[in-house]
Amino acid sequence: MTRPGSGLRPFSVKAKMSTLVVVSVFITTGLLMVAVRTRTELRFITVFSVIATLLITQFVAHGLTSPLDEMTTVARSISHGDYTRRVSGADRRDELGDLAQTINRMADDLEAVDRHRKELVANVSHELRTPIAALRAVLENVVDGVSSADPETMRTALKQTERLGRLVETLLDLSRLDNGVVTLKARRFEVWPYLSGVLKEANLAAGHRRLSSGSGNHTRKDVHLHLDVSPPELTAHADAERLHQVVANLIDNAVKHSPPHGRVTVLARRGTTPESLTLEVLDEGPGIPESERHRVFERFNRGEVPSPHGPGSDGGTGLGLAIARWAVDLHGGRIGVAESVRGCRIQVTLPGIPQQRG
Repeated sequence: MTRPGSGLRPFSVKAKMSTLVVVSVFITTGLLMVAVRTRTELRFITVFSVIATLLITQFVAHGLTSPLDEMTTVARSISHGDYTRRVSGADRRDELGDLAQTINRMADDLEAVDRHRKELVANVSHELRTPIAALRAVLENVVDGVSSADPETMRTALKQTERLGRLVETLLDLSRLDNGVVTLKARRFEVWPYLSGVLKEANLAAGHRRLSSGSGNHTRKDVHLHLDVSPPELTAHADAERLHQVVANLIDNAVKHSPPHGRVTVLARRGTTPESLTLEVLDEGPGIPESERHRVFERFNRGEVPSPHGPGSDGGTGLGLAIARWAVDLHGGRIGVAESVRGCRIQVTLPGIPQQRG
């Protein structure tokens, strides 16, 4: 079976070179016939034939080499860190057009990576600065004698330390994501007690922390978490630790966007294959505009909904949903924003036990 585009396309470089050879042969043959009929000396015919062939070759060669010169210039700019330049002629119907499209896609990817790197530095710097400044202020007050090292002061320092710890853990997850060093440790488990534990941890985190940042730890105390598992004896096959990241981040995101005294519901249902699982996390917030749904799982994306966060929310780092998508992809599952009459509805599908082939 031949690959698409491996044949001789009508506008390909191969076709153009073949046409050049055929035209040169016709010109030479025609001039020879003219020489025979007019009894013109062969040397004159040879000179005319060479000149005509060179002119045609120069015309064709210019059309082939000028895009290559532009590609060389753009590639040199990319190697020097300028990812804004693009190659023209990507709409050509030949190999040079394919090469131009490839270079432009490479430039787009490198520009996106560079933008993410700058966003990472900016976001991490911002997220680290706040708890470090607060912790420094607390310790300076203790050292200067402005406040005593009483339990309340130490609790304030502990909260900032915990906030730093959660941010570092999020960055470690991001590093594992990029390096691909995480392997699945899937096992069979009962869904109801497992999700009950995740929701209990979320409630405890909200009850004990007033200052929070990062994934899986919300600060809202007025939002009610509800669990709906059907059937109650439902079981699934997945990596419990990675799934915990998914559910905790989805709950964290839903709680942050919930209205005062809102309700967040976690639903679990049996999937279509053995030990597969369908999870849904629903909130009563403003929802996600359809134009933004394809971007909600991108890194550092915090949405463009006006005032999206409820009271007590710090907005997070914008990494939680990206990590959730990574964990779901690691299982070979799917995650996305589903249609909902009210609020936001995130749906997760995990495939369960891999099917044996053969």
